[in-house]
Amino acid sequence: MTDSSAATEGPVILYVTYQGTSEARFDRNYYVAHHLPLVMKAFEQYGLKSVAAFFPAVEQAGTIAICECRFASEVAIAKSFGSEEAVAVMADVARFTDLPPMRTRAMPLT
Repeated sequence: MTDSSAATEGPVILYVTYQGTSEARFDRNYYVAHHLPLVMKAFEQYGLKSVAAFFPAVEQAGTIAICECRFASEVAIAKSFGSEEAVAVMADVARFTDLPPMRTRAMPLT
């Protein structure tokens, strides 16, 4: 896609992933029950539409958690992560893991 304006229009999916080993500290229960609701509450006002967590069926090295965040637009992502609420969201990460979150934008093939 060569038109840079197209990237800012319409819904955008952001994947937040955590990479590690099966021994890495990652509290799935806290992540689902506390962190994701915090993310929704913090970013919904800026255009976050939904979040969903996914975990591998088998524990192994590599991706140990994926969060699919659906935003209204690229602008919504920028406003969310540039907001005062983002500080509390990022500070909460230490409560469930020592692994750094990695963000990747996705777009459908058309």
